[in-house]
Parts: sequence; structure tokens; C-alpha cells
Amino acid sequence: MKKKTTYDLRTERMDYIFDTHAHYDDEAFDADREEVLAGLKEQGVGTVVNVGASIASTKTTLALAEAHPFMYAAVGVHPNETAELTDADMKWLESLAENPKVVAIGEIGLDYYWDEPEREIQKHWFSAQLEVTKKTGLPVIIHSRDAAKDTLDIMKAEHNGATGGVIHCFSYGVEMAREYLNMGYYIGIGGVLTFKNAKKLIEVAEYAPLDRIVLETDCPYLAPVPNRGKRNFSGNLPYVVEKLAEIKGVSAEEIIRETAKNAKALYRITEQEFRDDQTDRTAISE
Repeated sequence: MKKKTTYDLRTERMDYIFDTHAHYDDEAFDADREEVLAGLKEQGVGTVVNVGASIASTKTTLALAEAHPFMYAAVGVHPNETAELTDADMKWLESLAENPKVVAIGEIGLDYYWDEPEREIQKHWFSAQLEVTKKTGLPVIIHSRDAAKDTLDIMKAEHNGATGGVIHCFSYGVEMAREYLNMGYYIGIGGVLTFKNAKKLIEVAEYAPLDRIVLETDCPYLAPVPNRGKRNFSGNLPYVVEKLAEIKGVSAEEIIRETAKNAKALYRITEQEFRDDQTDRTAISE
């Protein structure tokens, strides 16, 4: 039987890819945002969670989700954007949980690559936003870069699977993956899986059960091979699907189906809500 190509995966399927982490509010999409979003279904993408990274981007993220039936929002502040946060901002984030389009708190965590603001400030607001997840009951989207031990220590002490969540753009090894999987978190995998230097992530993908993996782009960043270095978007996920299918020894269709099921479980999107949103999307496109 002829092996299906990436084009086939985008156009011949019953199931659609679920992109669990995108930034379509980013200025990289200012020139053609609506055109890109309108074309995603033809690219094989059915659902997108747009993720806030600052107070401003959380506002635009929510507006995007409310304007597009196939999009949901995560609200939160990236560690490098925490320098000027206030307790009032935490109350505001908490209030957003009442919006049915809001499915998670994130992305939040620690980023020691840039080391700005200072680490104690990052830790303070990481803890404060974890408290928001517990007050609202929403799952968490964790950003952790060059901060493996501190992130894990805080997660164990202050969250420990309390509301569930995902370790976004997972960049650590199997031992760290085991720690998070044992607490019930999902592992987010995207374009990095296709990179030549992705040995560590490939080992994690081999180790993690398929029912604990979700797909993500982190677009406009981290486009997969063969588009590495270009603007990323959800339509590139078939390349990640193909690589993950190869690693797991299953069909691309199974990867799409199972990771979409995982994403709906992670974000607690019921089948009825999912069908309603897809129906609304079809009606709008017609």
C-alpha cells in the first residue's frame, strides 16, 4: 500500500489535529491572521488553544477565541513578563475563568534562559498563578526553560497534579518526564521532535504513553523540519504527526485521533461542546 504523504494527512481524514498551544495573537500574524486561521481546516487542523503570555496578550487571546468557534483560550503570564504583575492581575485572571472559552491557566512557570526578571520574582508569580489554577479548577500550562529543578520542586510542593495540566514544549529528559507523568501531567510535543538534535525529546516520546502526549506548535515559533526557521503555524503539525507515528510504530491517523482525545481530556472539552464548535465553524465558513 502506498504510504500516505503529508498532503494526504492534511486532506484525507475523519479526525482533525488539535493544536494545544499557539500564539496567533503574535505580531508575526498581523498581516494575514484571518487568512491563516480560515485555512486551518483545509490543512487538517480542527481545534486550536491560543495561549496568553502577558496581560496584553491574554486580552487579545480571549478576543480571538471568542471570535472563532474552533479556538479556545488559555490565560496567564509567561515568566519573562512577570516583573510588573500585581495582586489585582491575579484577581483578574481568576475572573476570566468564568468565560466558557477559557480552558486553562497559562503559560506560566520559570525561564532561566533569559533570567529576566530575577528568579525570585519569577518564582513568586509562578506560585501566585498556580494558586489561581487551584481556585478556578482549571488545568495549567507550564513553561520551563533551563529551570528543571526549581520548576519541579514548586510543582510538587504547590500543585502536584491538583487540577491537571501540560508541560508545554517539553525540553528535559526521560527522568524528568517520569516525574511529571507520575503526577498526572501531559507532555506537549511540537516541531522540535523533527530536529536533528532532538535525541532527548525522541527518547521522551518513546517513553511517554501515547495517552499522555498532546500536540502543539508554539507558533509562530519552532516550525518543524522541513520548514525550520520559518514562521510556524498549525498547518505544520502533520510533520510532527508523521515523526511521532514513526517513533510509536502506529499510523498517523492513530496519532491524530489519540492526541486530539488527550487534548479534549486535558482541557475538559466535552464531546458535545466539541461537536457544537465544529458545527458553528462550518456554518460560518459557508
